[in-house]
Amino acid sequence: MPLLSLQSVVLSYGAPNLLDGVDLTIGPAERVCLLGRNGTGKSTLLRIIAGDVQPDAGEVRRGDGVRIARLAQEAPAGAGERVLDVVMEGLGSLGAAAAEYLHLSHVLATSTEPAEADLARLAAVQQRLDTEGGWAIEQRAERVISRLALDAEAPYAVLSGGLRRRVMLARALVSEPDLLLLDEPTNHLDVMTIEWLEEFLLGFGGSILFITHDRRFLRRLATRILELDRGSLTDWPGDYDNYLRRRAERDHAEAQAQARFDKKLAEEEVWIRQGIKARRTRNEGRVRELEAMRAERRERRTGPGNARLRLDSGERSGKLVVEAEGVCFGYGKAGADKPVIDGLDTLILRGDRVGIIGPNGAGKSTLLKLLLGELQPDAGKIRLGTNLQIAYFDQLRAQLDPDRSVRDNVAGGSDMVETGGRRIHVLSYLKDFLFAPERAQQPVRALSGGERNRLLLARLFTQPANLLVMDEPTNDLDVETLELLEEMLAAFDGTLLLVSHDRELLDNVVTSSLVLEGEGRVREYVGGWSDWLRQRPAAPAAQPAGTSQAAKPAGARKPAAAAATATPKKLSYKDQRELSELPARIEQLEAEQTELQQRLADPALYRDGGADVSAVQGRLAELEDQLAADYARWEDLEARQEQAQAAAR
Repeated sequence: MPLLSLQSVVLSYGAPNLLDGVDLTIGPAERVCLLGRNGTGKSTLLRIIAGDVQPDAGEVRRGDGVRIARLAQEAPAGAGERVLDVVMEGLGSLGAAAAEYLHLSHVLATSTEPAEADLARLAAVQQRLDTEGGWAIEQRAERVISRLALDAEAPYAVLSGGLRRRVMLARALVSEPDLLLLDEPTNHLDVMTIEWLEEFLLGFGGSILFITHDRRFLRRLATRILELDRGSLTDWPGDYDNYLRRRAERDHAEAQAQARFDKKLAEEEVWIRQGIKARRTRNEGRVRELEAMRAERRERRTGPGNARLRLDSGERSGKLVVEAEGVCFGYGKAGADKPVIDGLDTLILRGDRVGIIGPNGAGKSTLLKLLLGELQPDAGKIRLGTNLQIAYFDQLRAQLDPDRSVRDNVAGGSDMVETGGRRIHVLSYLKDFLFAPERAQQPVRALSGGERNRLLLARLFTQPANLLVMDEPTNDLDVETLELLEEMLAAFDGTLLLVSHDRELLDNVVTSSLVLEGEGRVREYVGGWSDWLRQRPAAPAAQPAGTSQAAKPAGARKPAAAAATATPKKLSYKDQRELSELPARIEQLEAEQTELQQRLADPALYRDGGADVSAVQGRLAELEDQLAADYARWEDLEARQEQAQAAAR
């Protein structure tokens, strides 16, 4: 018996239809991921399933007694409620009555002269709870709060974004839903909390329909993929990798079919223009067929295309980018006792790609500001390199003016922008970021979260930069744009500082990581997220903010010792390719090193005043550093490959 079924659902906010004849069935114990580009209607579809939006046509059938709960994309700000009050709102009117009873009890207990109206209201609420069995409500809410490791008495309004998301998840879970709808559940969560959430949802007994851009989260949870594209919903059984393979096959077949159709249409258009013979009676059927083909071509809905991301790396910076020695920093009077950063030592050179990892509230943004010189350390020193051109991606999107149009936010009122050394019209530039001309005239406040992120990228990439600083750039981006961003960052030849909760992005882009491990400690590790997991000390990693060890659900996280002794993973395709290319690259660098050493030994180099000597010596120093890094990387990859092969045997 299906929990939910949609039949021929149509919804339109203007032509073309946002949802155009959507059919969907969800059964018990399914974990279904809904994918699609920004603006295709994914969140709207979840609202239709939850009953918050009514379709223009079609039918939505929910099984008898099926409970559906939805976690929205953005957590509300809240006012003066406690966490317990917000969670109990998920139980509807009976939960509100229980919350009101608790509130009135507190008011009367602290009042010297109880008001008659409050006493009468308390009696009425108590009678309703007695009649409808509402006394178990508070206990159920407290069980869910404990399971999610939240403080029931904490004021909701002062919580961080990550903790608010967990409160809203508790509100969704307290009704014990049969179908849980999650819209971007990993947004604003740190990596540790995302891993905890994965374990929690894997143990959830009901069905889940979720939207996410986090590819590792998607691979871990989804047993079935739905794709919403141009108003149509396609069902892809199996996991994410199977979906990628089969979708590529479908897109190839669709492109070939459209090419054949367009070729035939062009031939018929040539025929119809040959003259009167094309309109004779015996050819009337062919004319009618041409009219039908024209109508079909007009009705074809093309995809939005792919964003084209290009970044001008600007002038070459000096070899040194940032050097920190013994840096300590804290806020307020307690800063000396509880520093955010304590004893930081690091050296960032030109071309390094550094990931910054840590739980929410650990000080990742503070660390960025220290490294960029925006904050001065309480102790120690920070030295910035020369000729730095910095581009900063702000996760709060504070660089965007919500009242100005899309084009004005990028071009500042001008019709032209300069990028990569050439001037182009701002509307042509915005098309590369999937903004149609009419969309470019709208104010920023009308954009979705994903569109705002794309706009911030468009604004950022108009300026040359050899130091790119990106603070959570993946929030709200669709998977396709995220993968393009990943390719661009991997190919960027400048220096990158990246704060992200996307584990796959960290693994594929960064070459080293600065990890905030609590109590002000910042340690440096080679590689990305998976490399840190392998190298970190055996002690348990920092828990998500607000999580107590006792409150963790069973099986929520493997002990670090078990993780350290787990079967080694075989090298990824990227790592295997790098391992195969390293010997040739090292041989090439050593040949260049030998040639430069011979030049230094040649007296002719010094005859013209030695103008080229310093350049040769500088290049030799660069080669030595590069060779040392390549040899270390070679040894690391070979060791990992041998471990994986030994484990496989």
